[in-house]
Amino acid sequence: MSGPAVHTASGRRLGAADPRQEGPLDLRLVPPALAAWAATALALDAPGRWVAMGVALAVCAALGIVGGTWAVVRANRARGPGPGSGQAGGGAPAYRWWRGTAAAGVLLCAAAGAAAAGLHGADARSGPVPGLAQSFARADAEVTVTSDPRRTRPQIRGDHSMPASLLVDAEVTRLTTADGTVTRLRTPVLLMVTPGEAADRWQGLLPTTGLRIAGRFAPPRHEGERIAAVVRADAGGPPEVIRAPTPVQRVAGKLRAGLREATDGLGTDARALLPGLVVGDTSRVGPELDDAFKATDLTHLLAVSGSNLSILLFLLIGPPGSALRSERRGLAPRLGLSLRLTALTGGGIALAFVIVCRPEPSVLRAAACGLITLLAIGTGRRRSLIPALAAAVLLLVLYDPWLARSYGFLLSVLATGALLTLAPRWSGALQRHGVPPRLAEVLAAAGAAQAVCAPVVVVLASRVSLVAIPCNLLAEFAVAPATVLGFAALAVAPVSIPAAQTLATVAGWPAGWIATVARTGASLPGAQADWPGGWQGAGLLAAVTVVLVLSARRLARHPWVCSAAALLLVLAVLRPVPLTRIMSGWPPPGWAFALCDVGQGDAMVLAAGQGSGVVVDTGPDPRPVDRCLRELGITHVPLLVLTHFHADHVRGLPGVLRGREVGAVQTTSLRKPAEQAAFVRRTAAEAHVPVVPAVPGERRRLGPLDWQVLWPAPQVAGAPPYFLTEPNDSSLTLFVRSGALTLLLLGDLEPPAQQGVLRRYPALPRVDVLKVAHHGSAYQDAGLLRTARPRLAVISCGTDNPYGHPAARTVEALTAAGARVLRTDIDGAIAVSGAGDGLRAVGRS
Repeated sequence: MSGPAVHTASGRRLGAADPRQEGPLDLRLVPPALAAWAATALALDAPGRWVAMGVALAVCAALGIVGGTWAVVRANRARGPGPGSGQAGGGAPAYRWWRGTAAAGVLLCAAAGAAAAGLHGADARSGPVPGLAQSFARADAEVTVTSDPRRTRPQIRGDHSMPASLLVDAEVTRLTTADGTVTRLRTPVLLMVTPGEAADRWQGLLPTTGLRIAGRFAPPRHEGERIAAVVRADAGGPPEVIRAPTPVQRVAGKLRAGLREATDGLGTDARALLPGLVVGDTSRVGPELDDAFKATDLTHLLAVSGSNLSILLFLLIGPPGSALRSERRGLAPRLGLSLRLTALTGGGIALAFVIVCRPEPSVLRAAACGLITLLAIGTGRRRSLIPALAAAVLLLVLYDPWLARSYGFLLSVLATGALLTLAPRWSGALQRHGVPPRLAEVLAAAGAAQAVCAPVVVVLASRVSLVAIPCNLLAEFAVAPATVLGFAALAVAPVSIPAAQTLATVAGWPAGWIATVARTGASLPGAQADWPGGWQGAGLLAAVTVVLVLSARRLARHPWVCSAAALLLVLAVLRPVPLTRIMSGWPPPGWAFALCDVGQGDAMVLAAGQGSGVVVDTGPDPRPVDRCLRELGITHVPLLVLTHFHADHVRGLPGVLRGREVGAVQTTSLRKPAEQAAFVRRTAAEAHVPVVPAVPGERRRLGPLDWQVLWPAPQVAGAPPYFLTEPNDSSLTLFVRSGALTLLLLGDLEPPAQQGVLRRYPALPRVDVLKVAHHGSAYQDAGLLRTARPRLAVISCGTDNPYGHPAARTVEALTAAGARVLRTDIDGAIAVSGAGDGLRAVGRS
């Protein structure tokens, strides 16, 4: 017997006959925890006098409620129970007392949260640092590192890719201003460092390390942040260390370094992912893999979470409820550990987990959630864990009030609460409909976590992942082996690197599977759906989710409705090209040329057959060009042409390579800027795609396409220097024929090079389509425009770009020459079909 049968046989209240039975939900600690959380979040950046006033009012109100309740209870006891009151009447004073103390407890917890937040907020705003930040002043400082350095993603600004910076949380302990004033303090700041050649030295900094820096102070980006300033540190060389990290941090750093060394020989994805799965070390996770995990809502696997600890505790104790049975499971009974010693061992594992993963607030939050899981594994009574979760929330926001405004903390609490409340009910419902128990538990857990967390994700990303649940299900069974073997490699590495490498190799198989799931899910055309952002969008999604959940039981009675909904969801995710063409009318049938909407940059496609296309430039971001190619149905790219190496033309290269067969990459011979040329070579090499230079004047044919490289011109002795040293003027310029359609693609040529094209090809024929040079800038050669006399001029530019592209005089000149002008910032992606008088262009606005 189990469940209700056990309770019926026992003749006792629910939960008394069997410790594994579930009693009613105990929500008594939930209101105090929520009150402390809300008060803390509100008080962090509130003026001190308002915080003090609010705390005083809350305390006085709590004392007043307790006093009034006690007076009423004493009066009732003095009168005694009324006639016929029985036990109900006798219980009324106790009920009043409980209700009064509960309300007073809520107010006192709110007061405690507000007081803690007020003190932390005042500490961040006190001292000279905020003043220096407001005046953007320079100063010398001694700081203590409080987090691992984390690398930012390279930012594209026009034709340049800004170098990645390192962000380091720190506390200023000694400040020397320009006038020589020295102040000792403890003020949190964010260091922003461009490390240059000393990147490894900066990347290897451990928390508690003392540094001496010089830099410019600036205000934080948002009000109410934990930090008092952002310090842009001067970092031409290695960091100046004035104090070594603590022994605990050195041990943790050695263990993490050993894991990284053990994974050096793995494949790219496994090498990057395994340290993240085990200890949250994402230093090797590149932008592409990071985007894939975000698109599939698998980012929780890359963060230190309670699940890491719960997996280790599961090995120690066994399945839920088994710790209290006569036949215990897990490693503990096999090692001869008693229940008490097992609990102590679990606590030791939790402590080691905190040490290795850094005792930062996020790690402490994960440890608290992991200890809640330890209770679940030991008792199997999930509902009794709600008070434990509420207590953890209460203690954590009082310990670190800034967690009250942390989206990561909010997501962690919501997911844990969903697993404790919604998941068991949904699992039971699925099992009643014939779903196997294990599958029902996994489905319910993934669905419950996604349902409560998706509205918060919308606030951050303005999108909804349609593949999150299946991707989490597919990745779930690989997480435990990868994590356990990864922890084993971490523990063995200080003793034997070869043994650790063997363990890491085996762990790399499930880790690689997880990365494959993320990349495959993210590559689906409809993996993500746009959704209104902000809290309004979150509220809308929450309302839709509630309606769907409440309707689920009724919909389950109509299998045809469920089947139709599932089919629509599959079509929305897969977005087969024929269906999307019917629905959107884009691209039009028989399209020959498409200008993708990639923002401030260039990306074009020339149709070369069924599912095949020659791509010219890739834009600044992999995602838009990848989306454009999917909408066009391009799966094979026999040739990818990069007109020049500016970032707004080449940084989207990974998006073209994603899931497609690419024959070769052809580039201009001028390898400037050098860092972008190196990026292209490195990215192509990782995909095993050859990079070849274009030959001036060369001609090629491919299916319906015939094109010639008009520019750069070959260098001839004594001739003008047409092979210029500027990347724009070295842009590959193509004259293309696609059947009867003619196109002139000018790259980013400036007027001198445009004039060189015209001098070299004075008999240039009239073209149907002109891709206007340099995003329609004001610098165009009127002679070339008059000679080309395009019927259609297309301009690729970003909405509200800071360069004023396209220039009004350029658009006017093209219109005056008889050209129809289309631009991606207004018309979206543009597809062209036909030729001559039958030329047709359709924008996807």
